[in-house]
Amino acid sequence: MNHLINNDLNCKLKNFFGYDSFRPGQLEIIQHLLNGEDVLAVMPTGAGKSLCFQLPALIQNFKTIIISPLVALMNDQTAALRDLGVEVELIHSGRDYEENAQSWRNFATGDVKILYMSPERLMQTRMLAALDSLDIGMFVVDEAHCISKWGAGFRPDYEALSRLRVLFPKTILAAFTATADQATRVDINQKLSGGSARQILKGFGRDNLSLAIYPKKELKKNLIEYLNQKVHQSGIVYCLSRNETDEIAEYLNKEGFNAISYHAGKTTEYRNSAQDRFMTEDGLIMVATIAFGMGIDKSDIRFVIHASLPGSIEAYYQEIGRAGRDGKPADTVLFFGLSDLIKRQRMIFEGEGADQFKVLEYKRLEALTGYCETVKCRKVVLLSYFDEESVPCGNCDNCVTPPIVEDHTTQAIIILSAIKQTGEFFGTSHIIDLVRGSETAKIKEKGHSNLESFGKGARYSKSFFQGLIRQLISSGILRVNLERFGAVQLMQNADKIVEGREQFFARAHVERSSTKTISPNTGRVIEEGPEAILFQSLKALRLEIARVKGVPAYVVFSDRTLQDMSVKKPKTKSDFLLVTGVGNKKMSEYYDSFSELLKLF
Repeated sequence: MNHLINNDLNCKLKNFFGYDSFRPGQLEIIQHLLNGEDVLAVMPTGAGKSLCFQLPALIQNFKTIIISPLVALMNDQTAALRDLGVEVELIHSGRDYEENAQSWRNFATGDVKILYMSPERLMQTRMLAALDSLDIGMFVVDEAHCISKWGAGFRPDYEALSRLRVLFPKTILAAFTATADQATRVDINQKLSGGSARQILKGFGRDNLSLAIYPKKELKKNLIEYLNQKVHQSGIVYCLSRNETDEIAEYLNKEGFNAISYHAGKTTEYRNSAQDRFMTEDGLIMVATIAFGMGIDKSDIRFVIHASLPGSIEAYYQEIGRAGRDGKPADTVLFFGLSDLIKRQRMIFEGEGADQFKVLEYKRLEALTGYCETVKCRKVVLLSYFDEESVPCGNCDNCVTPPIVEDHTTQAIIILSAIKQTGEFFGTSHIIDLVRGSETAKIKEKGHSNLESFGKGARYSKSFFQGLIRQLISSGILRVNLERFGAVQLMQNADKIVEGREQFFARAHVERSSTKTISPNTGRVIEEGPEAILFQSLKALRLEIARVKGVPAYVVFSDRTLQDMSVKKPKTKSDFLLVTGVGNKKMSEYYDSFSELLKLF
């Protein structure tokens, strides 16, 4: 595209969305779509994926169907577009029949050009027949990794979308996701476009995020110590189970924090209310399972904590990507324990997937375990998984406090010998009790106090051996056999260590009792002073307007817009248009309300 066309795109970007320039990758994607090409775009969370398909739909004025997996995500994105003055409709199971029917009539008659739908609604026979009579210009598949069995978060209803290319051979297909390894990208491309889509990968790195892993020992105590550094800041605490979610939320509230729980066991009404609170209240901590988060467009999330191990490195990357979308410093913290690793392995083992996909899930979990145990820069290791090179970040726990690597061959031999002497038939707890010389009932019952390995590691703590076994598992020297109820067993390389032919080096064990050094990003996000006071006042006004309109606060203005407004303090309508995120529609709708407040500063 020539310079004049690019200028025209920039003008439309400002008029529709209020932005003066495109973010990295956006213009390239938009140009390919305007040229009629299929696109598969992999962009980090917060990079502005939705604008990449919304702007072409508005410019070309052709009928566009956007396929999204979550009702809440569809509701929020349609609310945001309507607030920009864009006519848009949605059809999903959360609305009654007449509402959906009216939305369809508005779209089918040509009055509305953009329609949001769930995949199961789109792929119904009657719907496909109705669409065949219309001239559909573009299908957009959001969260496209859900289409691939190789991807984390596969959904069977998404797989049916692979029929779209055959049914609508002349329609543009655009697929977007924040996380997909090479195998998943190839599969998405093949299923949606027969492998012909233009692939655009934009950097996975998020320089404003600090990455830290912490031993999971005294979780509740560690959470309180950490959260005391983040008073009045919004964040997410991810848990593995519903019970853990409710328990931690209740505990945090008792300790004086403002926390709320969220999981699939709650009613739809409760979940919607909880999500609305999180989007509109400052300083709220959302304690949730993975049921929460996809499509959440809250820019000022200052931390994401994993109280339990995620299922894969892709899931971890997607979940931490919800922090710091405003570009300001944010923390990601994962509490990692051996018991969580075994739980995750058991979940894969007991799952219903085919063996070939279970093998892949095990490998993804191994990659995450390796990331947790690495002594290298965490950003370098994380991005390398997605085939992206990086330099040390200087901001993760390993960069801030480089770990010491020690020769743990002697201690490894103690563990490996104990496993061998007990027939590779016992779990980690029993093996640790054995080498530490604990006279448990099980030790006595099995006669294991008579074994040579009994008490050989008495000088080391339980947490030391838990960490050592974790590292032996992640190094492929041990495995957990779930068919034998979680027994730890020796792999091929184990004999080389026991026989003295190889050494075992591992991260030095540190008995840390505090999380106070865990976060490199401990400074205040918003400075003190008049601008900070104005910013908080603008947020309060935004919340008041959002509640009246019944939309999330960010639909009115993003935090980024309010921050720019608090710095520029626009006095006229022309000045107001110079604020990032303020277009013509926003200016005409909100200028009077916000200018009255700005006059006071």
